[in-house]
Amino acid sequence: MTPWWPRSLYARLALILFAGLALAQGLSVALTFTERDQATTNLMMGYVEREVASSVALLDLLPAAERPAWLPRLARRSYRFILGPGETVGAMPDEKLSAQIAHSIEQGIGRSYPLSVNGLGNEGRMQVHLRLSDGSPLTIDVQPMRGVPLSPWLPYVLVAQLAILAACCWFAVRQAVRPLRVLAEAADALGPDLRPVELPERGPSEVLRSARAFNAMQKRIAAYVDERVRILAAISHDLQTPITRMRLRVDMMDDEPQQPKLRADLDELQGLVKDGIGYARAMHGAREPARAIDLDAQLDSLVLDYRDAGSAVHLEGRIGAPVQTRPKALRRIIGNLVDNALRYGGSADIVAGSDSQGAVLIRVLDNGPGIPAEQLEAVFEPFFRLEASRNRDTGGTGLGLAIARQLAGSLGGTLTLNNRPEGGLEARLTLP
Repeated sequence: MTPWWPRSLYARLALILFAGLALAQGLSVALTFTERDQATTNLMMGYVEREVASSVALLDLLPAAERPAWLPRLARRSYRFILGPGETVGAMPDEKLSAQIAHSIEQGIGRSYPLSVNGLGNEGRMQVHLRLSDGSPLTIDVQPMRGVPLSPWLPYVLVAQLAILAACCWFAVRQAVRPLRVLAEAADALGPDLRPVELPERGPSEVLRSARAFNAMQKRIAAYVDERVRILAAISHDLQTPITRMRLRVDMMDDEPQQPKLRADLDELQGLVKDGIGYARAMHGAREPARAIDLDAQLDSLVLDYRDAGSAVHLEGRIGAPVQTRPKALRRIIGNLVDNALRYGGSADIVAGSDSQGAVLIRVLDNGPGIPAEQLEAVFEPFFRLEASRNRDTGGTGLGLAIARQLAGSLGGTLTLNNRPEGGLEARLTLP
């Protein structure tokens, strides 16, 4: 893309429309001035043909002694008379206007007074030489006019026309691009909870059809996800019963070497079912209503719970203001991040504050091995695990970060991971 070409459709359409209209306006003005000059020139040619012929006839009838006194009276803006040979050095003028003037003078007086024409300078100036009936030389010094002078108000009118064109282009493009902006806003508002955001069904037929199709698409997507959640919930419910029966049978078994292994497998199976349902619900979005909470108090409570369980979790910084959010979803996000920090680093540091834009910023730091830079985004994929051993005790199910990012999106925030320069991992949760 060339540097001068704008990126937005709004700017592109406005530029194209304004450039086209301005070019058309410029051509119209140029054609108007050209036609005006041609009409003025034709009028001047007829004037020169009549006036010069009358002036030459008058000078020929006057006595030689009285002719000098009449020269200022007969002079005009485009020509004057000289009683003498004038300047005879110079070629025949090549300019179209000069040739027209010479032809008009020749048509007016050439039949009675044979004449010769030579050009002077580069501005179309020329001199027409002839002799009166008594043999006296007469020179007509011609300085062609370069069109009719412009009116002083004309430039302001042209600028006003360009301003009107620019305003019309802005209004037309704004009307054309507004439906796209509204559609983009509605698409952005369709968060992970997939709650349909009704697009106004009004406007031109094309916009109306697009709005109806978008609203219908939102409803279909929400219905598909609801159906998926219901299926997963049913599967989870149906699995809980055989898992419970198997656990009872394992507990009733005699003391055998396989009993602990079977119990561990059942725990893992039950954990996978719960995590899968948790991820599906996070994808669908929580039904918990948002409300203003004291985030500092919630973080204190979370840290105390971990400390009571014997985990090394520390809290630094404060938010200092109420936050409008869903407290259960936020607690689960931070809990997942802290669990990861404890699993891989043995401790977790929670740092609360705000970023440069004034948004709430919560950082969870650990002293673990970190994550390869090329996999910092991949770990947010469902069931993705860095460990090849697939050991759930150390690697989990691969759903914790996926659930945390989905919930962060449903809260209108973002969740990213970064490797710390001093070692370990930093999880950054930003909330509005």
